[in-house]
Amino acid sequence: MPNGSPSNLSDLEARSDQPERAKERTPAAGLTRRRLLATVAASSVLAACERVAVRSGFLAGMGRWNERVDRFLFASERLAPELSAAEATPTSAFPSYFISETMPFAPTDWVLKVGGLVARPAMFSLEGWSAVAAWHGVRLQEIAVAVGADPRAHYVEFRSFDAGYWSSWDRDSALHKQTILAYGMNGEELRADHGAPLRLYSAVKLGYKMVKYLTEINFLPERSGGYWEDQGYEWFGGV
Repeated sequence: MPNGSPSNLSDLEARSDQPERAKERTPAAGLTRRRLLATVAASSVLAACERVAVRSGFLAGMGRWNERVDRFLFASERLAPELSAAEATPTSAFPSYFISETMPFAPTDWVLKVGGLVARPAMFSLEGWSAVAAWHGVRLQEIAVAVGADPRAHYVEFRSFDAGYWSSWDRDSALHKQTILAYGMNGEELRADHGAPLRLYSAVKLGYKMVKYLTEINFLPERSGGYWEDQGYEWFGGV
């Protein structure tokens, strides 16, 4: 892909019918990640959106242990459970979140830059979209193929125009089949209060890992951090 002119993200379509909300289900018989963590680490129960690992002492060790368990139980080919489109939260009731003092709006010359350890650094723009239920966008694994992401890049970093909000993921989670760059929601074009023009979404990560208002994606050889991760939140952040 040429570096000079942005390519169209709409040419690489993907979809997810997974609403971005807590998915509480009755666990099946046998070992589950939730049951395992609750049994072994009951003394350090961390809420789904607030699993904070203090950087020193006992809780720091538990944070590292949680990440090892997350990695052990994560399977790149296993799909996370998805709710039906009928169960999607209405757009009007969907919570919005940003760290800027006012709602961020994309600049008129917005493009998504993809770089780092890739063979073909590229820029992408949005030109049109198709309406479907829940999330609509492009699988990140398709972007990785398009730019020739180097296999030595074991991590992926996401940057935004929301007052510098950012996060970084392990490559396997980033290239999971249910990880998409979303530009549509509930049959409508993505709105500014939900991360327009482009946001990260995945059924395999917690909410604070899903960067909105995307401007840049970099494939990196070393692990970096993130807005909340640098303040003590668990880095892996798996569901």
